[in-house]
Amino acid sequence: MSGAFFNSEGISALLQQFDVSKLVELSKKVDLLQVIKNLNSMDDQQLAGLMKVLNAKPKNRELPEIDGDFYDVSHTLTPEQRELQLKVRHFMETEIKPIVNEYWLKDEFPFQIIPKFRELNICGVTYDGYGCPNLPFLMEGVLAMEMARIDSSIATFFGVQSGLSMGSIYICGSEEQKQKWLPQMQKLEKIGAFGLTEPEVGSGAAGGLTTTCKKTDDGWILNGQKKWIGNATFADLIIIWARDLDDNEVKGFIVEKDNPGFAVEKIHGKMALRIVQNGLITLTDCFVTEENRLQNANSFKDTAKVLQMTRAGVAWMATGCARGAYESALDYTRTRKQFGKPIASFQMIQGHLVEMLSNLTAMQTMVFRLSEMQDEGILKDEHASLAKVFCTMRTRDIVSRAREVMGGNGILLEHDVARFVADSEAIYSYEGTKEINSLIVGRSITGFSAFV
Repeated sequence: MSGAFFNSEGISALLQQFDVSKLVELSKKVDLLQVIKNLNSMDDQQLAGLMKVLNAKPKNRELPEIDGDFYDVSHTLTPEQRELQLKVRHFMETEIKPIVNEYWLKDEFPFQIIPKFRELNICGVTYDGYGCPNLPFLMEGVLAMEMARIDSSIATFFGVQSGLSMGSIYICGSEEQKQKWLPQMQKLEKIGAFGLTEPEVGSGAAGGLTTTCKKTDDGWILNGQKKWIGNATFADLIIIWARDLDDNEVKGFIVEKDNPGFAVEKIHGKMALRIVQNGLITLTDCFVTEENRLQNANSFKDTAKVLQMTRAGVAWMATGCARGAYESALDYTRTRKQFGKPIASFQMIQGHLVEMLSNLTAMQTMVFRLSEMQDEGILKDEHASLAKVFCTMRTRDIVSRAREVMGGNGILLEHDVARFVADSEAIYSYEGTKEINSLIVGRSITGFSAFV
């Protein structure tokens, strides 16, 4: 009979095989008599099932790889491009990730990474000549995403150097200026910055710059201030955009750090992108030679060419920030246990993760197409603006959910997501707020300009 063993003689024989002290400890955890009664009431099939469970060897669960590229949009990259992507990923994971929280907290830049960064040979990634790689715009975006996946500040440093600063010279400079500056900047021997935003002028830069320039017999005199200028505290040269007092047009200048009348003060107290060294620049009768005026920058339309080229990079950066937050949160939920099992096994947590991945996947497919359009030469302002609006909004949602699934630990730097949450706020605002970029798209689709 199925319960034949569980008579008084059988129980007595069973107990003799166990250490009494261990049985006492076990009895504190479970009701042994109730367990025996339940066993005694089981039929053969139930007992066989129980023994199968008890005799089963524990299996090592092999979890899926953590990869935010759920639709494998990177499959379009060539083997050489994929190799470069992974090279930059390895650099960010091995050289940047171990130090990033320390420097973010200290509000300092890790200058020791610049020589290592130089070895990647990726500055001026899309430019032709001057030692630049001359790769597709798609790769510029992919690399920006890989950097922001670990840290948005380092991605911003690179974007200012390779995109805004070098791009201003590449697009608006004379051949002599390109030959002089771009090879050195490509090798990070010279660090650049980009000065457009002012203390009282952000979105209205197209028609309201208060920084002025005045032609003299020997060169130009610049007066005014620039604010939020990344890399400004240690840059060797800063691209300054100023309104010409004679013709009221915006012109560009290469202002070197030792120019008379140039001064910069570090901006303190930021809650985001703390590794980026933003500066408040003051130009007081700052003299710049004609040689250092960007020879092909004669109106704000020329400035806008630089901004259009780099705005797609901000959408990619937002995507990288979101991907880093998602992957960090996914990793955390698979190891964090509550109620005896990983929280990733709970339905509500999986719901958050899937919504994060849905937005992230939409963002990745959008920016891939955006860069394809840029490579095809059909990118317009409204295309870049739409991506900037959508990606930065969705990033805010993703980092918020990432923090939520991590509970209280989500506000600790050691888990990275707190940094992604803070940095996403800066990405949301710079290179055109959500409202301004929305109006650019709105003007395109309605035919009416809603700008004041």
